[in-house]
This record gives sequence, structure tokens and C-alpha cells, in this order.
Amino acid sequence: MFNRRQFMGTAVASAAVYAAGSFTPMWAQNAPNFGTPTLPSPGFRRMKLGNVEIIALVDGIARRPLGEEFVANAPLAEVRAALTAQNLSPDFVDVPFTPFLVVAGNRRILMDTGLGEFGGATTGKLLENMAAAGFKPEDIDTVLISHYHGDHINGLRNKAGDFVFSKAKVMVPAAEHAFWMDEARAAAAPAGRKGAFDNVRRTFVGMPDTMLQQFQPGAELAPGVRAVAAHGHTPGMSMFEVTSGGQAFTFLADLTNIPALFARNPDWSVTFDMDPVMARQTRRAVFERIVASKGMVGGFHFPFPALGQMVAAGNGYSFQAA
Repeated sequence: MFNRRQFMGTAVASAAVYAAGSFTPMWAQNAPNFGTPTLPSPGFRRMKLGNVEIIALVDGIARRPLGEEFVANAPLAEVRAALTAQNLSPDFVDVPFTPFLVVAGNRRILMDTGLGEFGGATTGKLLENMAAAGFKPEDIDTVLISHYHGDHINGLRNKAGDFVFSKAKVMVPAAEHAFWMDEARAAAAPAGRKGAFDNVRRTFVGMPDTMLQQFQPGAELAPGVRAVAAHGHTPGMSMFEVTSGGQAFTFLADLTNIPALFARNPDWSVTFDMDPVMARQTRRAVFERIVASKGMVGGFHFPFPALGQMVAAGNGYSFQAA
């Protein structure tokens, strides 16, 4: 069990580590000033899906210089050219963070939680935008966690160690939980990943058994809400599929990071993919299925409103916002 000093020490460290969803904050220490990303206002967008409502909730946007490390298997010149061709800056990338809320009857189901109090000045806006959309933390009855990277779990607890969504059941992929909570694996982790293991413990150690519930791929998590395995980015990452009235919406989580790069070029690997080969295979298989079905999608790192459809484009796919 963490005492308060240990909890806060880990929280402060994880804030630096996860300011842009990264395992290593070294890029930020001597970064040139590319200005501050503009946050959308209002910071939410609603969409009807059959008899339910899907709400994209902006947690924030982090701007990071574009370096050789961001796309792990493509030359920087090629990456810059891809951005320029889409009228985006070749010098930096904006990484949005967008959880989603499913409103189904009296159910309020939140998908991922953002950076909470542990990110930079342009993040941690989830509760503010949730309030603007008409919801309080205590309204949430279920939190679905796609995977254990800090930008997806840090909003579960505040700096005081309190559970932000105190009335919610927190549902997590069993394979993901097993990987990150393994003591031997944590002890053997390279220095650049130890902070991630510590951050998982900061978040989940002390969470009551009545709150934490693990699920398997394919499980029905709520009526009309199903877990879909999407391993590769992390060992146990899950997407979430919502169906209602013959319509379907898939929360893609981190199936792809910035779609202008990694959907248009599905064989490129973002630096955060833990198993790049599996991540690429998963990305192509999922996009092929979703394009064929013409279903709606939501992407955690997609540009606002982060809701829309995927369509085929050249050797990859393009995101068309709703």
C-alpha cells in the first residue's frame, strides 16, 4: 500500500512522464517553443447512436516537437512530407486526449479518463468539459479502461489519492492488469518504463475489490457494450463497441495515434507501441473491418471532435470527422 508521501512522489514523476502520453519526457527538456495548442470550445461533442448518446469529452491537447523517435520505422523526412501534404506543421505534432461518455437510459459509461491532475496546462480538462455537457463525476456508474498508459488512467485518482469517480465500477482488461501488476516484470523493467509500472500502482493499489472488475475479450460490459481485443499497442489493450438501433460505434482507444500519420500509413509505428508488429497487424485488421461496415468510430488521439468514420485512402485510411 502506498503512503501519502510515496503516492505523491509517484504522481509527480508520472506527471512529467505522461505530459504527452510518453514514456520518456526527455524531448520536452530542451524543446523549442512552438506555441500552445488551441483547445476546442465547447470541449464536448454529442452524437446519437440509435437509442443512446455518445459524447466526446476533451481532456486536452499536448504539443510536442516532431523528432526522429515519434515514428519508429520511417525516416523523419518522409514523416514531415506526410504532414505537409495534409496542411499540417512538419515541425510539431498536436496529440489530443479524448475520453468518451456513453449515455444509455440511466447508465453513464465513461471510456478512459485522461491525464487528470497529472498533465500539463493544456490537459486535465475532462471534468470541466463533462460539467459543461451536464454531468458530474458521481453520475458515472461505470468506467471502462482500454489500457494502462498514464493518459488513459491518471484521471481515476486525484493528487490527494481520492477516487474521482467514486460511485463507478472500474472495468479493466484482465491481460492488461496482469501484465502491469506483475511484480517480477516491474522489477525487471528498463529504466524508461519503470515510471509506467509505478504509475499503474499509484492508480490501482488500494482500489477496493468492489470497485475493480477485470474482463476478458468479447465480454459484454453493459447492455449493448462489448469489449474487443486490440493487443499490440499494449499487451492487453481493448477497444469498446457500442451497438444500438442497428448502428455501431467503436472506441478505438490507441489503435492508432495521430490518424494523419498512422491511419494514412498503418504500417508506421508510433514510439508508444509496445509490440509494433502486432500493433500494425491489429490496426490493419480493425480498419478493414470498420471501413467495410461503415460504422462510426471515436479515437482517443483523433482531432476534435474525434468522432467520425474511417474510409480507404491509398495504402491506408483517412478519418472523416462527423
